[in-house]
Amino acid sequence: MKLYDWSIAPNPRRVRMYLAERGIEVEIVQAGAPDQMDLYDWFLKLNPRRRVPLLELDDGTHIGEAMAICRYFEATQPGSGLFGHDARETGLAEMWEREADHNGIQAGGEHVRNAHPAFKDRALPGYAGATPQIAELAERGRMRYGEFLAHADQQLADREFLAGAHFTVADITAFCAIDFWRKFRLPIPENAGHLQRWFDTVSQRPSTGA
Repeated sequence: MKLYDWSIAPNPRRVRMYLAERGIEVEIVQAGAPDQMDLYDWFLKLNPRRRVPLLELDDGTHIGEAMAICRYFEATQPGSGLFGHDARETGLAEMWEREADHNGIQAGGEHVRNAHPAFKDRALPGYAGATPQIAELAERGRMRYGEFLAHADQQLADREFLAGAHFTVADITAFCAIDFWRKFRLPIPENAGHLQRWFDTVSQRPSTGA
């Protein structure tokens, strides 16, 4: 079994954090260099979707998408609680994980990929052909991301983590989004004190260094 990773990207980090929280060891293969903006040619040929992370099982099966990979390990090695400890928390964890993915990771990406010079003609990941930047999408992405941060701050006003009292995959995805996009001038707003408190707490978890 191998996990194809790219150490500079937020989506593979979601899987690394999950595995670290579980204490699960998997062979990790870097699909791109940390100082370059492109995945290796051999990986682009291996994976037609041209995206990381990618889990390769011993029988050759490929599983892409961060949460699909985490779900695989949750099914084969159950009982972590990272997808919730009861029905209520599981529902909230699922809801907030999707929110953090769609309006956190993807919205931040919509802004940065349509605004940053490094992504000229590469506004969408996973495509071999050129995908031009669109200024209006950059602004929409910033708006969506700002709404996500405000919504998360409100959610954390009366709870330690996004789904309640326990750390879940919702917190993993949200943390990976916020920690990554703040490097591109998308910081936590100064008035989002609950979110900042949560971020500082999660930053202390050993899994964030995975």
